[in-house]
Amino acid sequence: MDLVTILLVLVVVLVAAFDFTNGFHDAADMVATAIASRAMKPGMAIGIVTFFTFIAPFSVGLAVADTVGTFVDVSAVTTIQGESLVIAALLAAVSYNLVTWWLGFPSSSSNSLAGGLVGAGLYCVGSANIAWGVKALQNGHLEGVMKVVVGLFVSPFFGFVIGFLVLKLFFLILRRTTTKINKILIVSQYVSVAWLGFSHGANDAQKGMAVIGMMLLASGITTEFSIPVWAIFLCASAITLGTMFGGWRIIKTLGFGLFRVKTIHSVANQLGSALVNTIATISGAPTSTTQVVTATLLGNGAAEKPQHVKWRTARGIVTGWFMNVPVSMALGWLYCFLFIKLWG
Repeated sequence: MDLVTILLVLVVVLVAAFDFTNGFHDAADMVATAIASRAMKPGMAIGIVTFFTFIAPFSVGLAVADTVGTFVDVSAVTTIQGESLVIAALLAAVSYNLVTWWLGFPSSSSNSLAGGLVGAGLYCVGSANIAWGVKALQNGHLEGVMKVVVGLFVSPFFGFVIGFLVLKLFFLILRRTTTKINKILIVSQYVSVAWLGFSHGANDAQKGMAVIGMMLLASGITTEFSIPVWAIFLCASAITLGTMFGGWRIIKTLGFGLFRVKTIHSVANQLGSALVNTIATISGAPTSTTQVVTATLLGNGAAEKPQHVKWRTARGIVTGWFMNVPVSMALGWLYCFLFIKLWG
């Protein structure tokens, strides 16, 4: 087996590992409020999220994959360089995911991958071969890296606003109801958790597919960026497997570390997060389910009693978000440098 083939296999394995850690992180975010509110048992919540995460990639288009997979041009470099770039980006994302999981902080797999791709791309292909999208933004269009940046950094803001508004709307609608409404809210969570799981699979699984598409283009197997059916199945399966295991450290942080979550908060959080993810997926913008869920939950808390929210914990989480991209870029650059020096 020659070096190119070995690297191809390594890329596929790393994509599966990335999607596993992605699902591992995001499953915790998606079920944290349902578990913390005691509206659903952990096994049931994770089971619903797992099922809908798996079916989503087969049910939607590939607009997000096209965005992520085309902002770094790998067609002008050698096969070894192109594959080194992809491997470096994946390792940067997986490294950051594992460290933040160990610390119990919800982080963005999407930001990690985007940062890794940009960092590795800067070393391997240079700034000129990265579609920054600055000119398009000046003309009122979102393309390339700017589309990724806007999707990943603006979505938490919208998540916070929508989380705030949804809970306020719930309070307005339910202000004259009795405690019996809790039974309806508990049942409604089966729908809201399912929608959130579907929106997660529809958006997040496409990022691994994008990397496989880049790898196939870089190795010369394809002449243009495209996603084969086996890649969709692989990424859907890996992210689903990660979702099945969940990340209990992160569940503890989100479900119990910000404020006392009740059933009404849980439903509002899931509906708001799913709405943001769905809008972004339709527009082809990648989002971070982790950031969207966390920001929406903070919006829920601010809508009820801001003084009850542990803003110091929230500040630590948000600080980690700002570190995500630069750290991942540095890791991507470093890994790419080492691999190209190693393989020539």
